[in-house]
Amino acid sequence: MMEKGRNTRLLLLCVCMVAFTDVSASPDVCTNSLLPGAKGDQGEVGEVGDQGKLGKDGPPGLPGAPGEKGLRGEVGHTGKMGPVGDKDFPKMCNRQLGSFPNQSWDKGDAGVDGPSGLKGKPGTTCDCGRYRKVVGQLDVNTGKLRNAVKFLKNVILGLKETEERYYLLVKEPKRFREASMNCKLRGGTLAMPKTTNTNRLMADYVSRAGLTRVYIGVQAQSKDTNGTSSYVYADSSPLQGFAAWGPDEELNSTLSPTTNSSCVELLSTGTWGPVECEAAMFFICEFPKSRRRGGRAGRGGRGTPASTLS
Repeated sequence: MMEKGRNTRLLLLCVCMVAFTDVSASPDVCTNSLLPGAKGDQGEVGEVGDQGKLGKDGPPGLPGAPGEKGLRGEVGHTGKMGPVGDKDFPKMCNRQLGSFPNQSWDKGDAGVDGPSGLKGKPGTTCDCGRYRKVVGQLDVNTGKLRNAVKFLKNVILGLKETEERYYLLVKEPKRFREASMNCKLRGGTLAMPKTTNTNRLMADYVSRAGLTRVYIGVQAQSKDTNGTSSYVYADSSPLQGFAAWGPDEELNSTLSPTTNSSCVELLSTGTWGPVECEAAMFFICEFPKSRRRGGRAGRGGRGTPASTLS
């Protein structure tokens, strides 16, 4: 029996060896390499992806066509006063020879004296006694009228005056631009103290009225090419020969004024100081006196301020 079992195991071992040999030698054994299949159908279009990063700037393009002309800008600030120009060419010559805007003309030589005129008729004898009395009475009446006008100006209207101008203190709080326009409507301008005496008279005017400060006709002008600006009077003339800045403002007056403090106030002490143009304050107007022949100042003529505007 043991012999038979041994033979059986040998037989099985031989069968297994033969089967292993056939399997290893067969060309149909599976390997790890895969052969490509047939081409499939085209797939669907995918969704749009996220925006990519910005690329580098490209080269500059060609210049475009010129644009249309823009609208006209607003009127700029008042500039500095220019130099004094030449005298105008006579109107009669302009009418005969035409206009020469760029031509300067020199004064001609004096002409030859003309012939003497004929002798006049003899005058009549004058009864001067009667006329002297009338003229004397007119002088008295003129003096009374002059005193009445002076009382009207100084007491009732509260005016101050110099040889050339009247000064009116307007007790209405206004901003600088409004105060300047108010003086123009009255026939004058904001007061411009250009001398020590005028500045002292205006300061006394303010002090006697019980006030401490008022607007005057001094303002900073627009900046020049160097970026600096200076103060000028209301008639655009520069501050030359006189200025009443306070000790703390003497240096600042030569520097560039700030936009908010480009206007000037007169204190009752007689000193000047910068102030914001939007501040509402009282102000002083000045009016030139009209002059008669001979250079004497008229009384209550065209230069008298319009006091009805209050």
